[in-house]
Amino acid sequence: MKRLAMAALVGGLALGSTEAGAQDAPKASNEADLKALMGQLEALKASYAQEVRRLRELDMQVQAMQARISGKAGGMTAPAAPATDAAPVAGASAPTEGYASSAAEAQAAKDAARRSVNDVKQQQSALFNQKLTLENSLTYARYDRKQLTLNGFLALDAIFLGNIAIENVESDSLTYNFAARWGVNPKLTLNLDVPYIARKTIYQKGGAGGSAGAIAQEETHGDGIGDVTVSANYKLFPEGRRRPETVLSVGVTAPTGREPYGLDWKVLERDDDDFIRFAVPAQQPTGNGVWQANVGLSAVKTADPAILFGNIGYIHSFERGFDDIDGNPDTVNPGDVKLGGSYYFGAGVAFAFNERTSLSISFSDRMSARASTRFKGGQWVKVIGSDANAGTLNLGVTYALTPHATFVSILGIGLTPDAPDFSLAFKVPYML
Repeated sequence: MKRLAMAALVGGLALGSTEAGAQDAPKASNEADLKALMGQLEALKASYAQEVRRLRELDMQVQAMQARISGKAGGMTAPAAPATDAAPVAGASAPTEGYASSAAEAQAAKDAARRSVNDVKQQQSALFNQKLTLENSLTYARYDRKQLTLNGFLALDAIFLGNIAIENVESDSLTYNFAARWGVNPKLTLNLDVPYIARKTIYQKGGAGGSAGAIAQEETHGDGIGDVTVSANYKLFPEGRRRPETVLSVGVTAPTGREPYGLDWKVLERDDDDFIRFAVPAQQPTGNGVWQANVGLSAVKTADPAILFGNIGYIHSFERGFDDIDGNPDTVNPGDVKLGGSYYFGAGVAFAFNERTSLSISFSDRMSARASTRFKGGQWVKVIGSDANAGTLNLGVTYALTPHATFVSILGIGLTPDAPDFSLAFKVPYML
């Protein structure tokens, strides 16, 4: 009996084990399938996140390239980011830092990419997408001329030339200029420039009093409003794939400054026969004294990462009469003055280091023909030595202070005797 019971117990256990094994087999298979599906899901998640990042990266690159090519706000609409009906997948990686995650961020990145281009364009012509820009600038210039002869004509650097030999003339000028630029429409801007000039000039003459070793020196000053300029810029062509943005500029300069003719003189030395050996103007002029009109063309082309620019133009001076054009302090002779026409041109390149900073290098030149004078009832006579060729090498740095203000510094190095020895300018345009 005991043996029969034991056999029955063993048989029952064996039967139970067989049934449990049969039940565990489907469970193990389901777990394997679940693991496989979870692996596929994770792979799809990673692939989706990578594709999203790649799409945003390509979108940003397209927008940045369009901004550099167009070089203007709103000039070209960037393609929208691909739309998808799928909801964000849980567990997907967040967008990589630096890529736009919204339309606002994409537009901000586009604006930052073209900021350096706009700063360069603002210095060459104007920004047509700005309603109003106010600019304050301060410029210092240094001149040093040796062995000059005063002949009654004001050179471009405002040094009065007369009939008395001067061995050395040193001039320092400081000019504050206020400019307002109003964007009438996307193609036209109107500009107003009002300068205030302060000048100090030192005259030195060797051989004073008939002694070869004696040197006479006199210092004169002058300050006041300079010649005011009203001008307009018109965009002829927007920038294209092969074509630069081309702007036509026209302007008129009014003789609002102190004219260089008929000034009082300081007589420092006379001979026994009353011949004047050394005399200088009592005060320095602040303007040319004549009306002037100018016309010019400027062009800007972006060639990532460089920005190419250039300009060319002509300045015409109109004839004007004065009560005294004689360089002799003892006489008064009315007459007419006609300054020679001036041609100017320049070219350069700027490099945008980032969205806020750019560095530029350029060359500019201004060539002026001889001036002519005519005493009342006389004939026109050209003034010898009044022609000039002023070439300058310019180095500039532009830095965006705020979204509305930019700081511009320019160092000019004179390359010809008629150009300033050097000049240093600081500008802060503020865009409203």
